[in-house]
Amino acid sequence: MELSRHNIVSNVHNSEKYFIVNVFSGNADLLTSGEANRIMNGSVIDDPEYISKGYVVDPVQEEKLFRRSYLDFLDSRDTDEVQLFFAPDYACNFNCAYCYQAGYEQPAREHVTEVADAFFSYVQANFSGRKKYITLFGGEPLMTDHQNREFLEFFVERCRLSGLDLAVVTNGYNLAELMPLLMRASIREVQVTLDGPETIHNARRPLKGGQGTFGSIVKGIDAALEAGLPVNLRVVLDRDNIGSLPAFATFAIGKGWTGSALFKTQLGRNYELHYCQSQQARLYSRIDLYKDLYDLIVQYPHLLQFHKPAYAVSKFLFENDELPAPLFDSCPGCKTEWAFDYTGRIYSCTATVGKPGEELGTFYPQVELKKDQVALWQQRDILSIKACSTCNLRLACGGGCASVALNREKNLHAPDCRPVKELLELGIALYSSVEK
Repeated sequence: MELSRHNIVSNVHNSEKYFIVNVFSGNADLLTSGEANRIMNGSVIDDPEYISKGYVVDPVQEEKLFRRSYLDFLDSRDTDEVQLFFAPDYACNFNCAYCYQAGYEQPAREHVTEVADAFFSYVQANFSGRKKYITLFGGEPLMTDHQNREFLEFFVERCRLSGLDLAVVTNGYNLAELMPLLMRASIREVQVTLDGPETIHNARRPLKGGQGTFGSIVKGIDAALEAGLPVNLRVVLDRDNIGSLPAFATFAIGKGWTGSALFKTQLGRNYELHYCQSQQARLYSRIDLYKDLYDLIVQYPHLLQFHKPAYAVSKFLFENDELPAPLFDSCPGCKTEWAFDYTGRIYSCTATVGKPGEELGTFYPQVELKKDQVALWQQRDILSIKACSTCNLRLACGGGCASVALNREKNLHAPDCRPVKELLELGIALYSSVEK
């Protein structure tokens, strides 16, 4: 018998307590420093309690169970719902200070309705029998000029006739105006971004003419919730606006948004994806962002009414009293996510859509797929990434984002490591204190 290779043991942030988390066995415990030392020095090898919880294992048997669990994961993923993104344009009416698509080419829009028709034909031919839904992406897909409105009417109607749910990722500026049109389809979700209170948001996400956008977006969120549509509110954070998050949470709570079952939030990290940011000092690393979030939540507990950060598996553990399933793969590209654009090109995901040189084929004017490149995406998981093979964090990390790994290492099968241990230290400290 020996210690499981999937044990994660560390100190709870700002505490004398320790924790052990094992995503593979599905167990987690708070420990005294003495118990943690016994685990780390291997003196628990014969302890029945540690054996029963999978912290101590027969390594051969653990490897057999790991392989079986991995195969079950592959079978399950093959039947998971697929999200199919369609970008009808890369143009936008906003001039956001951190737009990562700003350096992308924007080919002229020609025959966009014909291209969209080919998209639906491709979906029908290649995803038949799979659970799926469509997400409009961009650029900004909800522009109100004649050409865009005409396209949107066509696209919504095609979704309705195809029996496909539609989600929309939008800046929200024209959402209220276009609600009657969108309501013709079965709307899965509307994702909208607000970056803080009015003055903060307007400085970061103005119209191209410089005018503020906050009021129109708030009106759109109100209209969507009143119409019964799920709203996913995204806040993009960096060092410039994180201090305004408590005030923005107070605003959202006061609006009654957080009390709606249709309302959820996500916090995005402003970081360099493909094109250089002009002010690198304002960008957060993943762990530094969540350290500052922790401090803010301790100081302003009402933030948890607005958003509960995942902190790796911490939030899931405390909300469900169990751990999530092992994460063999955190990249959905070419598996449960594909992206398509108005030029007829096919991409792996939203992180690559529109990026020159990263297309994987075309669906218009002819169907062509770079099968070797698609296979590289589909084969990527923690078993294909060499660095993951000896990492005890891999089942809580999943190998990270393939696009980030490709851009950083020029290797799709390199890891994009997540600071799982440090996130657990913070998250267990936060959510165990909330439970008291």
